[in-house]
Amino acid sequence: MEPVHAAIIYYSATGTVHALAQAAAEGAEQAGADVRLRKVAESAPPEAVDARPEWARHVRDTAGVAEAGLADLDWADVVLFGTPTRFGNVAAQLKAFVDATGPLWLRGALADKVYSAFTASNTAHGGQEATLLALGNVFHHWGGIIVPPGYTDPVQLRSGNPYGASHVAGDGPPGEVALRAAAYQAGRAVRTAAALKAGRAA
Repeated sequence: MEPVHAAIIYYSATGTVHALAQAAAEGAEQAGADVRLRKVAESAPPEAVDARPEWARHVRDTAGVAEAGLADLDWADVVLFGTPTRFGNVAAQLKAFVDATGPLWLRGALADKVYSAFTASNTAHGGQEATLLALGNVFHHWGGIIVPPGYTDPVQLRSGNPYGASHVAGDGPPGEVALRAAAYQAGRAVRTAAALKAGRAA
């Protein structure tokens, strides 16, 4: 059986979610998947980006990361979405990508894939769980198979979020626990997708 195809699709303004996405990609690779790490297009006006040095710097630093396209979703057996929380919801940039998936949805190409999500907020209790649950609404509409990390690994007892890996950006860059949680979550999603793929092949 060919390896599981895993797409890690994220939006990150200043690098926090990007770091979680990289950890997720590593976890997916360690679980045996072929991985595509993809950022969604930046839709904020240049003057808004340039007004925040850390935002402008991150845009420059990730210029080499390929942008997500519908073909990446079509290719994938498992998809992990990453987004900062915006008032308890998904960032507009990732939402715009999701809103463009109608053609895939219409032909059933988004159904029966494994989905999971991760996030970051500036403050504790800043809408992380609400953001992850909001992405869950999308996965329900797509007919996806939602695989959360739950409390299925000791790192989850330290991270404390059964819905998906998360981080409080106001405390600084993601540390060991958040990065391990993201890697674990991706590995769990890949292993689930691999079991489904093997079962379907049989």
